[in-house]
Amino acid sequence: MADTTAETPLLVVLSGPSGVGKDAALNELRKLERPWHFVVTATTRPIRPGEQDGKDYIFLDQPTFLDMKDRSEFVEYAQVYGNWYGVPKSQVTSGLASGKDVILKIDVQGAATVRAMAPDALFIFMVPYSFSELQERLSQRMTESTPEMELRLNTASEEMKLASQFNYQVVNRKDNLDQAVADIDSIIAAERRRPDRPPITLL
Repeated sequence: MADTTAETPLLVVLSGPSGVGKDAALNELRKLERPWHFVVTATTRPIRPGEQDGKDYIFLDQPTFLDMKDRSEFVEYAQVYGNWYGVPKSQVTSGLASGKDVILKIDVQGAATVRAMAPDALFIFMVPYSFSELQERLSQRMTESTPEMELRLNTASEEMKLASQFNYQVVNRKDNLDQAVADIDSIIAAERRRPDRPPITLL
């Protein structure tokens, strides 16, 4: 029987509360040089030091973003902490069409939208080892005011209650990011080998 693995790429949704280390994990996953396509999210938030437009995010002004939204060019979009975030459809469809697994990093709210549109996607939730570790990570960013940080922590607390809705949970423990990355890599590899894994269809 012919190997049809290449014909059924995965849509991998990586989510978790703000500050849990999703971006850091993505950076390490890229270094593994697997046949993956990493979705770049569009946002209206200001670019942070060290970020690159088109790599970390697609940075758009609000009129451009809203115009794309009106033309239904996003898989999902949301306004989070006063800024717009959206996943361009072309980022997902082009990756799947190439036969690569598509890796999508998104917040918990966005993951729920993607779940409705692509129920056969693989959903992975990153959790901190403890809530105090998450608070420490956010405080080290030094980019949010105290009220905004409190909002993020309160939101994170609510988001973590939804972890059971995901297929897998991966713990990102302080100073042990490599283990979290290895866990994600292993999960994707195992799911890729599943003979009963259905093809991804965007509803």
